[in-house]
Formats: sequence, C-alpha cells, structure tokens
Amino acid sequence: MSLYSRLERRLEASSDDAGPVRGTYSSGRMLMIWLAANLVVTTLLTGTLFVPDVPYGLVLGLIVGGTVVGAAVLVLIGAIGTRTGLPTMALTRGPFGTRGSLLPLAANVIILMGWSWVQAMLAGISLDFIVASVTGFSNPVIFAVLCQTIVVVLAIFGHAGVARVEPWFAAVILAIAAYVFIASFTTFAPADFAAIPGNPEAFYTPGLVFDVVLATAISWTVLSADFNRFARTTRAGVIGSGIGYTLSTIVSMALGATAIGYVALSGGEVVAFDPVTIIDAFGVLFAVAIFLSVMATNTMVVYGMVTSVINALPGRKVPFLATALVLGAISIIGSTFFGLLAQFTTFLVTISALFAPVFAIMIVDYYLLKRRSYDADILRPTGGRYWYWAGVNWVAVVAWAIGATLAYVWAYVWPLPIGATVPAFIATFVIYLALSLPFRGKVAPAPARHLADASSDAR
Repeated sequence: MSLYSRLERRLEASSDDAGPVRGTYSSGRMLMIWLAANLVVTTLLTGTLFVPDVPYGLVLGLIVGGTVVGAAVLVLIGAIGTRTGLPTMALTRGPFGTRGSLLPLAANVIILMGWSWVQAMLAGISLDFIVASVTGFSNPVIFAVLCQTIVVVLAIFGHAGVARVEPWFAAVILAIAAYVFIASFTTFAPADFAAIPGNPEAFYTPGLVFDVVLATAISWTVLSADFNRFARTTRAGVIGSGIGYTLSTIVSMALGATAIGYVALSGGEVVAFDPVTIIDAFGVLFAVAIFLSVMATNTMVVYGMVTSVINALPGRKVPFLATALVLGAISIIGSTFFGLLAQFTTFLVTISALFAPVFAIMIVDYYLLKRRSYDADILRPTGGRYWYWAGVNWVAVVAWAIGATLAYVWAYVWPLPIGATVPAFIATFVIYLALSLPFRGKVAPAPARHLADASSDAR
C-alpha cells in the first residue's frame, strides 16, 4: 500500500460522518462551543463598518436586535440537528430532496470558501504588521498565502487538536475585548462616543446595519446543526447555542464599533474593516490574537468544506485527501484576491440572499409540513419519501429561487428601509408553505425518533 493510500485511509477514518450521531454535550459545553466559534476577527471587524455612518448608541441597539433575531433562526435549525443527529447540509435533503440538496450544499461550499479567503487575508495583514514592525519587510499577499497554507495543513492533519484549543483562543479574545472596552471608556466617556460626528457621505443606514448583523447570523446557521447535533438534549442545544452565539456576536461587534469609535475620538484615520487600524490603536498583542483566532477558525472552515463535499450524497463518499488538496489549493489561491475585503458587505448580503430562503424552507418543512420528524428515508441514496421527483423537490427549488431573487431586488434594486433579509425570509416562508400544503395530508407523518436509532434498527 502506498504512502498516499495509507494517509487517505487514516484521514477517512477520522473524518466526520454525515450520518446521524447521538449527542452527549451539556448546555454548558454547547455554550462554550458557540462562544468560541464567533469570537473571531471577521465579526469584530464587521462592527467597525457601522461607525460613524450610524450613531454609536443606535449601532449597539441594532447589533443586539439583529443578533437576537438571527439567533432565533440559528436555534431552530440547530434543534433539528439535535433531534435527528444530522448536520445542516444533510438536513436539506428533507425539503429539497436527496439530489436537490446539492443546490444549497454547493452554495454552502462557495460561502465557506469566501470566508476562508477573507479570514486568510486578515491573518496575512496582521502577520505582515508583526513582521514589518520587527524587520521592515512587508508583503501582505505572501503572508496571506502562508497563513492559508498553514490552515490547509491543519485542516487535513490537525483539525481535532485545533477544535480543542479554540476555546483558549476565545478566552484570549475576551481578555483583549475587556482591555479595549476598559481603555476606551476610561479615556472617553460614553457621551463622547454618542457624540461622534456622522459621516456626510455615509454608506450605512440603520436598515443596512440591521441587515448585515442578521446576515452574520445566517452565515453561521449553515453550521448550526453540525454543532448542535452533538447536544445531549434539544434543550441543551437551544440554551447553549442561543446564549453562546448571542453573547459572542454582541461582544465581538460591539468591540469593533467601540474600537473604531476610539480611533475616531483619538483623531486617527477611520478605516473600516482594516485590522491595522485597530492594531495601531491597541498594540501588537492585538495582531497576535487576530492571527491565532483566524488560524483556529479558518482551519475548521476549510475542514467543514471538505466534510460537506465528501458526504454530499448518502451512500457515495468522495476521497477525503484528494478533496482536501483540491479545495485547499483553491483556498490558497483565493487568499490573494485582496479586493474581496472591499466587497465584504456585498459578500454578507449575498450569503443572506442565498441562505435566508433556504432556512425559511427548512423551518417550514420540518416544523409544519413533516410535523417535527424526519424518518430513516433521509439516509437512503435513492427512493423513499425524500426522493420527490427524481430526487428533487421542485417546489422547494422554485420557492428558494423566488426568495433569493426577492432578496437581491430588495437589497440592490429597490432597497427596503429594514433591509432585505427579513422580508425575503418571510416571503419564502409563505410561498413554500402555500405551495406545499396541498401535499401535506397525502403523506402519513413519520414517528418522531432520533435517526441514530432508526439507522441502528436498519442494520
């Protein structure tokens, strides 16, 4: 057996399975997982986008409101994972069909790839700042490629270890957050932050701020069932993910808004979504924390992409190592596209347009149409109640297409004052429910049971 074959076998043995798993984690453990997951530089820097376009106090209120609304969707999708034992992309087989689920899965891989690029660039910028301050050499592109290469190696060989140390990185970020908040509010009073002059050429409105905050939650919801299927009970998953995600997002985004407000009050140049601006204000230690947090989070993002692809269809598994090498190469090449940083808002709105309708469909399908139960047919490669029409539920596909189109129109063609995500979610929810209700009574409800039990019985 060749070295490549031995390595492939070892990696496949340790890779995640898209089949159902019985969770054992408590609510406290789930809270720590979600707290660690979203205490990352991208969430922090998202908060820097909003000030001074929108008043500081209003920004904080919108961060809280958008996070709470988004957490409700995240918790509902995560609960399906706990009750069935399946990850998010496997659950899309329920409404979209066994083959139709490849549509949201492909969108998910594209989105995760985009996140990996953005985070690699931010890590590269931070590492470049550290090196340049010591040696004078500066080349952010080279350092971004280096960072992403390290990430790919860790994703293939060391993802389990990274998952274990990620909470420690979160603790570092929390400590730095406390330092930034203390430094900011001992230097300037809250009233000073509230009185920061507005930007006469403001890009962000209160509605767009709310929409971006909500889109952040939508982007994390693609992983909600992946994490929450490991919860011991639905209650543990709901409490842990709800509190963990809400707390980490509010802290991270408020930290970004406060840090950029501090820069503005100090007379510095306000450059949104630029880690160097914050590092200049609060020191090199901040750059080290950014680098470490990106390494941890991006490793799990790349590994999540690989796992999604190799388990795309039940009964058919793509080789882990070959998939990891191909996706890893793409992620490394893409980390040089620094122009994406200037389009971060567009990136978040695109995520919202693609996935807010998907989650509306999933919630309708599981909670209303399938009566809170998916049976073992969802594990079958062909046939069964989730085969629909040749493996595709065209009702869900049409509802998704309409919802995604409306999200785009309401974001760019006829912008709504409250943003596009909530209206698109509601519209898709109503459309899919209306189109699917005539079929609801034709299929007998499946008994509510965890699919790990169903798959054991089948064996």
